[in-house]
Amino acid sequence: MAKTKFYTVWKGRTPGIYPTWAECEAQVKGFKGAQFKSFDSKEAAEQALADGPNTGSKPKKTSESQEKIQSVSSQYIKESISVDAACSGNPGELEYQGVDTNTGEQIFASEKYPVGTNNLGEFLAVVHALRYLHDQGSAIPVYSDSVSAIAWVRNKRVKTNLERNQKTESLWQDIDAAVDWLYDHDYPNPILKWETKAWGEVKADFGRK
Repeated sequence: MAKTKFYTVWKGRTPGIYPTWAECEAQVKGFKGAQFKSFDSKEAAEQALADGPNTGSKPKKTSESQEKIQSVSSQYIKESISVDAACSGNPGELEYQGVDTNTGEQIFASEKYPVGTNNLGEFLAVVHALRYLHDQGSAIPVYSDSVSAIAWVRNKRVKTNLERNQKTESLWQDIDAAVDWLYDHDYPNPILKWETKAWGEVKADFGRK
């Protein structure tokens, strides 16, 4: 019996995870500079998608393409949404936003929460982006520079020591709603780690450092 494979497509017509070679091939065949790799489990494929193509063994490339695979340091997917959070202290006053990665145009912005943490803001921003793209019927990726937020979205739960009290109640209500949405919806959008060292600050950065 053939072993089940899952295919991570970092660069192709629609980046994401595909359960068959035929579906993967449709995304990468004839696509210049395509980047993809097979994995033995869906969990490994999802982790590789979040980590980016620069981790582990070298990704495969399409036989039709003769150009070398570019390193992760030289490219990101412009047709995407980038998110970021800003926190005055950690915890402190919190807000987040999402922008068009290509143009930097703001797509959405949160209210200001009296108390929160940066990772919680990033989590809410990623889910906000997924909800927005779900309503738009779009499968483009979402970039975040928070490893914790990406993991929380993948696991559909947050791990934080932030106390739930009068000052944080509105934030916690939005976190609860975001978790509920993740359980109630499937989404095709890859959630990708923004490589700050290679690409500079994420496009949604508030510029307050």
